Amino acid sequence: MSDLEQLTLRLREFAQARDWEQFHSPKNLSMALIVEAAELVEHFQWLTEDQSRALSSEKLREVELEMADIFVYLVRLADRLGVDLVSAAWRKID
Repeated sequence: MSDLEQLTLRLREFAQARDWEQFHSPKNLSMALIVEAAELVEHFQWLTEDQSRALSSEKLREVELEMADIFVYLVRLADRLGVDLVSAAWRKID
């Protein structure tokens, strides 16, 4: 089982244990994903190009957490829709 498959399973179990499946519709997950993407953008909004490439370790950690939030919602959305993200990405660039 790949890391992505393991993560998908773990996130599914996490949501089921909390009875969140009822809220994890594709619509809700896609909206949550875009909210998290906006939170990521906030970290870079007023930085110059050079500043955006030279984040402090604290700022990088905050950015990393926002990226993880985005990834988690994307993985949940793919799971709920039955989309193989890796295959879809390969198809996109082929």
